[in-house]
This record gives sequence, C-alpha cells and structure tokens, in this order.
Amino acid sequence: MAKLIKKEDLNQLSNEDLKQRLHDDNDRMVKLRFNHAVNPIDNPAQLRYLRREIARLKTEVRKRELVSAK
Repeated sequence: MAKLIKKEDLNQLSNEDLKQRLHDDNDRMVKLRFNHAVNPIDNPAQLRYLRREIARLKTEVRKRELVSAK
C-alpha cells in the first residue's frame, strides 16, 4: 500500500505531476476493484484508502484551477 500523501507534499507537486498521479491512482483503483470482484483481496481497506487518496488529489487539482482562474 502506498504512503499517505500529506498536504505539504501535494503543494510541492507540479500540476503535471499531480494529474499524472491522479491518473495512475485511478487506473490502480479500477484494477483493484476488478481483482476484488473476481478474488477478494487480503486487505479491503486498500479500496477505501485509494478512494480517499483520489479525492485528495482531485481536491488539490480543483483548488489550483480555482486559484488560476482568478
């Protein structure tokens, strides 16, 4: 399981890195859900962790969009 992203770490990532990480996490979530449906994974909390991680990334992307729009 990946390390929890801290707010300070998110602020240091560039927009491209942030979007790339979001894309990678979304891909990983799709694969994890599919694998869990076929064969239950050992730690189903990974799904919750990854879902929240994606939400954090989306929030940061949106925050930057709003700041740049001003």
